[in-house]
Amino acid sequence: MMGYSLAYRLGFTPWEHHGKVTRAHVEALLEREEAGRSRPPGRALDLGCGRGQYTPRLTRRGWEVVGIDVVPQAVEAARRRRLAHATFVVGDVTNLVPGELGTFDFFLDVGCFQGLNAEQRRAEGRGVSALANPGATLLMLAFGATPIRSVVGGVSRAEVEAAFEGWEMLSVDPADTTGLGWPLTRTSPRWYRLRLAA
Repeated sequence: MMGYSLAYRLGFTPWEHHGKVTRAHVEALLEREEAGRSRPPGRALDLGCGRGQYTPRLTRRGWEVVGIDVVPQAVEAARRRRLAHATFVVGDVTNLVPGELGTFDFFLDVGCFQGLNAEQRRAEGRGVSALANPGATLLMLAFGATPIRSVVGGVSRAEVEAAFEGWEMLSVDPADTTGLGWPLTRTSPRWYRLRLAA
């Protein structure tokens, strides 16, 4: 977590560049996520929201969004966007408090879960489950469990499933590595889509 705080202070945020150049891919994933939902789609929690890169996409699509991140300067930058239908809070994804945040229909985790240790991953999973409305879905981008995971993070499908007990894995799709640069192009990133089981 401290590594991200330092990265923001240094202005080194390659994940933001990746998000920009893969915009069309992410939009397609969000389209799929919203298929069959009523309008407006409901409440979304942007886990590890950073400076709010993905939050505007969600609000434009009709979601009421809460973004949460542990890095105060990132949250402050997100708040300066002054987005309608979005709230940003400083908080820890491994300590999600239902009474403070409310409940959600959709969760987005772009690169946050992959940087947590096993205990923290389970804590995020428990917290998300406690905040999830019936039928809620989760869309997560994470690097794979590659040899460089000790440096950049990464998880396996089994580790995702272990953290989100009671959730059904709907799909696992390769992620576009455009804009990541070497060695991150070797991390085998995946988009995981899960739904809270009935």
